[in-house]
Amino acid sequence: MEFERVLRKILKEFRKGNIHYALIGGFALGALGIPRATFDLDFLVEAEELEALDKILRKLGYHLYFRTENVSHFRAHNPQWGSLDFIHAFRKISLRMLERAKERKIFNGKESIRILLPEDIIGLKVQAIANDPLRRIKELADIEALVDLYRERLDWQNLKEYFSLFEMEEEFRRLKTRIKDVK
Repeated sequence: MEFERVLRKILKEFRKGNIHYALIGGFALGALGIPRATFDLDFLVEAEELEALDKILRKLGYHLYFRTENVSHFRAHNPQWGSLDFIHAFRKISLRMLERAKERKIFNGKESIRILLPEDIIGLKVQAIANDPLRRIKELADIEALVDLYRERLDWQNLKEYFSLFEMEEEFRRLKTRIKDVK
């Protein structure tokens, strides 16, 4: 995927269309300082803007190939443009994530993009584990990498709520203990 070229075009259209979005997933991890191989782009987007999102992506050469209440997946007609995945924000918790997202520089400072806070990305990873236990090892590795890098700046109360929401309090305690041991 031609990440820089694709993101520049998408972000330009998102700004013109006033789309409320935030980058999530592997590319977001890289932008936050945790290198990770990825082959697509993942976003959180306000569910009320799906119709506008569809128009933008059609204009850019993407087609919708899967949608549920919670997610949309798009593929490009040009394989070099890759695929785009969107989680729909319509619950209070995901809408708050979007509100808290921050602009960050990417591509050596040539472009800005909204990215979820590290603790909100962790929250999505906790949800991913709850939805698919087979993802546990990969998601926990990403969570630990984020915690190692951002431990002093994380909102630990927010993290505790995410782990509690998915009945993973023991995993939260293990993470907190691990961090104390690492310091």
